[in-house]
Amino acid sequence: MIPAGWFLAVAVILFGLGIAAFFVRRDLTTRFLAVEVMLNAGNLAFLALAGTARAAEAQAVVLFVITVAAAEAAVGLAILLVVFRRRKAVLGEDLMDLKG
Repeated sequence: MIPAGWFLAVAVILFGLGIAAFFVRRDLTTRFLAVEVMLNAGNLAFLALAGTARAAEAQAVVLFVITVAAAEAAVGLAILLVVFRRRKAVLGEDLMDLKG
């Protein structure tokens, strides 16, 4: 069995890559995917810690988080698609003047 420390190390690396991608890239699609990577890193860390405590309830919590992330992905990509059709760009600084 793989120790939980390895899973936590992978989760920290994934979370760091997500944060770096979010702050370095200006494209909103890349930022959106970086948030998804950070959510998955949190899920991995949560499961690794719950595996050491033998808590089966953690799998249910992670399932709900993945479900919410999938719904967020669908809504977020739809919004990005509408913005791209109107503005022909999805860069963060180009969308600072949006008004509702």
